Amino acid sequence: MTTLRSQPLPFLYKGLALFTPGGDLIYCVDPSKQGHWHFQLCQALQTLLHLPELPLFLVPCYTATLDRWLHPHTQQLQISAEAYPRVWRYRSLLNVLFGLSAEHWHMISTPVETCDAAVLNSYKQQFPQLWKNHNLVIRLDQVSMGASPNIDALDPVQIDPVKPMNPVETLQVSASEADVSQGYVLRLFVASQNTRTKSILENLHQLLDQVLDVPYTLKVIDVVKHPERAEADQISATPTLVKVWPQPVRRLVGDQLETDNVLQLLDAIETR
Repeated sequence: MTTLRSQPLPFLYKGLALFTPGGDLIYCVDPSKQGHWHFQLCQALQTLLHLPELPLFLVPCYTATLDRWLHPHTQQLQISAEAYPRVWRYRSLLNVLFGLSAEHWHMISTPVETCDAAVLNSYKQQFPQLWKNHNLVIRLDQVSMGASPNIDALDPVQIDPVKPMNPVETLQVSASEADVSQGYVLRLFVASQNTRTKSILENLHQLLDQVLDVPYTLKVIDVVKHPERAEADQISATPTLVKVWPQPVRRLVGDQLETDNVLQLLDAIETR
């Protein structure tokens, strides 16, 4: 464990921070003062925590903002830093990330109609991930939307670097699948066993039987019954077809499950 350190900061910039009720934080440092807004922070949180929708209800109650600018007449550095009551206790962390001191911060009055505890708690059932603490402190420019982010896992005081997550690296061939590792290992993630799932499965089996001259296994995983598998394999939508073996790992999502795309997923196959 090493002491928490912030990244180098520009002299003038806008800083935005968005917390979750559980205490996770995503923030940005924007020298242009135009390129980032709290909406982008919500988008990144949705990607990081696999949320069903943008958590826009967090704004403004769980936000802090700052601006470093030069006075137009005196050219002296000016600092404006504001935080809402629900994130006021995190000033020490914000000071480290944004290079400030405690006296710079001012508390913003809470909009009663939006930051009421009952209103905020009404979202807990829809966004349970936000009420859990994942020990995350993430800078927005470390997050690639639609891909796995580069994450440092933190406790409230210290930082313990963790290797970047890569969704393809989580897809390992299990022992039950190893006997066909000379052929193809495929997984189909679905949300339920319904008529559409049955049709997709039948079409896939028919296509694979036609084009493959090597053994294959196609495992169907219902993410409703096995959410831990969806989380482990970074599945954010269904249906998703994943080619686990041979590597590289590749995937198709939803409407991409057409014949040409599946053939491309299989790559250098030998046709009958």
